[in-house]
Amino acid sequence: MTPRTRRALAVAVGLSLVAGASALVLNAFNSNLVFFFSPTQVVAKEAPQGRSFRVGGLVEAGSVRRGTQDLKLEFVVTDGAQRVPVRYTGLLPDLFQEGKGVVAQGKLGTDGIFHADQVLAKHDENYMPPEAAAALKAAGTQPHAQVKGPRP
Repeated sequence: MTPRTRRALAVAVGLSLVAGASALVLNAFNSNLVFFFSPTQVVAKEAPQGRSFRVGGLVEAGSVRRGTQDLKLEFVVTDGAQRVPVRYTGLLPDLFQEGKGVVAQGKLGTDGIFHADQVLAKHDENYMPPEAAAALKAAGTQPHAQVKGPRP
């Protein structure tokens, strides 16, 4: 093999290793990417089926039902225009209450119920995730607390 052929072979092997590593990194990034959708977008079927995403809005007043023997919970997330029923099993954040902002992460079932793996509540009186605030504003609903973006 001539030096030129050896060098070309080394460059080709190096480029294929870089391409393979890039493909693995992008695949890992894509599988961990979670998008936010409002209840209106979920009802309009803009949310992915069979893939994890986040839905956020306000916990509808009077919609929280707790299991008597276990940690199962059902509630409705609304943006004022549409409603999405949510089922969750586990411990809730201390700030979770009806009429307050919430973001749930999970998958939408074929039955139209959002099966949450994680429930996040706002952390103080003046904060709501910017996506949830924008969804509520677009629906013409104002949350009980003043809506602000992320803190610096």
